[in-house]
Amino acid sequence: MTDTTISQEDFLKFREFFYRKTGIQFEDSKRYFVDKRLIERIEATGSANFRNYFITLRFEASGEELQTLTNLMTVNETYFFREEYQFKSLVTSILPEVTAHKKDFRPIRIWSVPSSSGEEAYSIAMYLLEYWPGINTWDVEIISSDIDTKIISQARRGFYSPRSVQKLPPHLLKKYFRPENDGYQMSDDLRQAVEFTRVNLMVPADVRGYRGFDVIFCRNLLIYFDDLSRRQAADTFYDALNPGGFLCLGHSESMSRISSLYKVRKFADSVVYQKAQEAQ
Repeated sequence: MTDTTISQEDFLKFREFFYRKTGIQFEDSKRYFVDKRLIERIEATGSANFRNYFITLRFEASGEELQTLTNLMTVNETYFFREEYQFKSLVTSILPEVTAHKKDFRPIRIWSVPSSSGEEAYSIAMYLLEYWPGINTWDVEIISSDIDTKIISQARRGFYSPRSVQKLPPHLLKKYFRPENDGYQMSDDLRQAVEFTRVNLMVPADVRGYRGFDVIFCRNLLIYFDDLSRRQAADTFYDALNPGGFLCLGHSESMSRISSLYKVRKFADSVVYQKAQEAQ
């Protein structure tokens, strides 16, 4: 018979383990949320109790159960053109500065992390196509990454609820989507404009290949990290950016309180963070 009791000691043990694996810190106020998902997986895996399940979670060679649980534990709440002022800043201030300093015609590279269900990365692609004249001159690569494999598959599919597209101007909804099954299916052309990858920012081996970006969007992720994980993420993004590259955070996040590596840049539409030009 399955025992789904999770003690305070169990919760603390799991919280520490999950933090080390993902950088995400669950406060005591999230106890109900965490317990509910743990119980769901204890039952689904046929484990006798938390201790039995936790052993599987820690020592399973494939890491499959940890990935499944991570998919359940991460929150994926977003919509198209969220915090649109940053996209305006991208096309009016950031990219003109990036292109002015580029010494060759290698593609402009943009990294969106976490990808969630893809709305941010696809919003960037749409904004460039619609509002940035440089798109006719420059090749652009948009990479979007997340720790959640299930949500990445959803993003690649490009199918969205009416709620996800409610902030889109009607002419763009009509241009890039078609109504289908009580939702909206994105056009193939737009879907192919973004490459989706799985990455855990807390694992050096995962992020080692992410280099040479001109712009990084990391919005509303660092609020789930503690100070140590935030600094690690700041270092990761610094290494991933080209000299002079830009980092865009969520409206309630500030890199100034996390790392001294970046310079604050105040544009008409937003405040962003820049890696020094002279950095090697």
